Amino acid sequence: MPDPFSDDANSRSGGLLAQMAPGDNAPPLSVSEISNLLKRTVEDRFGHVRIRGEISGFKRAASGHCYLALKDDKALIDGIIWKGTAQRLNFAPEDGLDVIATGKLTTFPGRSKYQITIESLELAGEGALMQLFEKLKARLAGEGLFDPARKRALPFLPRTIGVVTSPTGSVIRDILHRLADRFPSHVLVWPVLVQGEGAAAQVAAAVRGFSAMPEDRRPDLLIVARGGGSIEDLWAFNEEPVVRAIAESPIPVISAVGHETDTTLADFAADRRAPTPTAAAEMAVPVRADLLAGLGELGLRATRAINRTQGLARERLEARAQRLPKLQDLLSPQQQRADDLGERLRAALGLRLADARGTLARASGALRPAVLDARAGLARERLSRLRLDPAMLERIATRAGERLAGLERVLAQLDPDAPLQRGYARVTAADGRTLLDRASAQREPSLALHFRDGVLDVVPADGPVSPPPRTPPAAARPKPQATEPRQSSLF
Repeated sequence: MPDPFSDDANSRSGGLLAQMAPGDNAPPLSVSEISNLLKRTVEDRFGHVRIRGEISGFKRAASGHCYLALKDDKALIDGIIWKGTAQRLNFAPEDGLDVIATGKLTTFPGRSKYQITIESLELAGEGALMQLFEKLKARLAGEGLFDPARKRALPFLPRTIGVVTSPTGSVIRDILHRLADRFPSHVLVWPVLVQGEGAAAQVAAAVRGFSAMPEDRRPDLLIVARGGGSIEDLWAFNEEPVVRAIAESPIPVISAVGHETDTTLADFAADRRAPTPTAAAEMAVPVRADLLAGLGELGLRATRAINRTQGLARERLEARAQRLPKLQDLLSPQQQRADDLGERLRAALGLRLADARGTLARASGALRPAVLDARAGLARERLSRLRLDPAMLERIATRAGERLAGLERVLAQLDPDAPLQRGYARVTAADGRTLLDRASAQREPSLALHFRDGVLDVVPADGPVSPPPRTPPAAARPKPQATEPRQSSLF
């Protein structure tokens, strides 16, 4: 029976200590070593792959890197988009989009996972593109960017028209040619890319640039235009920055992107949608010849209306002039009345003069010297009888002195400071009023205590209390004014 504690038995059964068997060429690897071996193997074998799947769990980190997962009905693989690659994407990834990711497979040793580092991301066909279109449309519509109440009326005759389009295409030539035919206007062209990478950013910057111009140079109307193409060619006008720039523009905007059957989100955000760029020019300005013809017609109508009005007024004036009486007929009664009043005035003046003469004669008779001398004599006689009696004056002075002494005694008895000599104190308000009860004192903000030897200022302990509302006293009835006696007339 073999010894269970021998070295051969211990090596065969796996002892407590790991030992290298003779001839063994597979030394143990660390976790980091095997992880790095797996990473190199996966990256070498799958250095360039294209994976189609549905985006799930998309999120953008604060660093700018994007993390997501691609899945189908049986499997799922994690993915990462570095910040620089994420900034170059032509669309914003969202959950539920069917995409084709191009990149390389790598491993993440920290979690023993493999993932794809995405270098480019494309929508898997027009169906996925329309799916993204509908999602973005629903989200922006929920924010009210497509609300019809936000849309403004276009100016009737814009002085300056801004055009955002490619400077080399046929679109700008069609717009300028149509404007020249209908109503020559001042046009400012902001050249932009209308397709491909960076087109959406340029279009949005152009719209915001026109809006930021000074008011005296700012266009009255904007036209955002592009020729027809596939949905992928027109996708720049479905980007969220372009839609928001058009919706926030203070200048009315006409969207003329694609042909009549093409629809972009810019059409929904704009104030007016034109089926073609040429139609946008027709919407922007009226036909100058039609305006001139209309003005001429209005001028003729105004002339005819003025002539008709003048003719009718002349006929009415002549008819009324025929009905008016003659001037002599109108003035005859007034002349006769004036003659009658003149006669009456002369007679009245004679009577008035005679009456005044009689009044003057009576007054002059009363002013005769003899009458005045008699009145003066009576006045002298009455004055001579008036004499001042010294005894009477003394009695008056004595009575006045006794009355004054009585008033002094009453004043001494009624003096409010007299009791202060006996230890009492008098309470007054700030305006000097003497307070007789506690309620009156509590309503005052400050009090003064008058003692025999001085005054002490104090305040109520509980603070002033608002007085109860007082009913206003009845309005005093005005006293009748004494009427001065009217001087009798000397006449």
